[in-house]
Amino acid sequence: MLLGFHGATTMTSDLQTDVAVSRQAGYRGLELWSAKVDIYLKSHSLAELKALFEENGVAPLSFNALEFVGFRGDDYPKIQERCQEMCKIAAAIHCPLIVVVPSPTEARWQLPWADVVAEYVSVLRDLSDIAAPYGTRLSFEFLGFGWCTVRTPRGAWEIVEQVDRANVGMTVDCAHLFAGGGLLAEIDALDPARVFAFHLDDVEDTCKEAITDNTRVYPGLGVIPLDELCARLSRIGYNDTCSIELFRPEYWQLDPLHVAQTCRAAALAVLSPHFQVE
Repeated sequence: MLLGFHGATTMTSDLQTDVAVSRQAGYRGLELWSAKVDIYLKSHSLAELKALFEENGVAPLSFNALEFVGFRGDDYPKIQERCQEMCKIAAAIHCPLIVVVPSPTEARWQLPWADVVAEYVSVLRDLSDIAAPYGTRLSFEFLGFGWCTVRTPRGAWEIVEQVDRANVGMTVDCAHLFAGGGLLAEIDALDPARVFAFHLDDVEDTCKEAITDNTRVYPGLGVIPLDELCARLSRIGYNDTCSIELFRPEYWQLDPLHVAQTCRAAALAVLSPHFQVE
């Protein structure tokens, strides 16, 4: 398994810092936070962005994220445009993957599940067509928050199966699985070849209704049963990438290298019993 850092974990640092601390802390990869890439490209070229990764020996693992892609109505062309823009960037720097995030919707609780599935199958097939010429894969990430339309591994997997495109898979995020009420047993039904990304994180001991991105903590310091979760991923044969994605504002105020090093040590303690980690 290739272990990577994640730009959301050091949200107040710029992209250059993320790449540098990833190298210094011993990571081989970095998941890019898209807003940081946008800022970087305001004053740098795509060639310079590619060189930034190559000179530091850090691989861009994925591009996070193309957000709120479903139920967009007249705004959907903006999603298509953003998808194409992100694919161009990803192709230029040899980043293989874009994370795609489902939407909130005011009609969430009135919508039949079949309508939710139909919407995302249609949208993901369309975005798949946009991404395919660039050789870019799309990883659909369920969100465990109550406002989201797709909250569990089972739900995301049902959609991905129906999309049935080689360049469309899914992301498993520990915090979202726990917060959304997904069952660990749902992992057992996943095809590891269609799990394109794995986000390792933990959350504070609080009711699930209170879980937000900001309640994430270093892996092993919270209440998610990470050992069993990792064991199940290992048993189905998943052995691709893992990135440590924490959104905790408290960590954003710390030295980025210290955070990256602490994350790596915590991740290795969690992952090593189940995976050979690079």
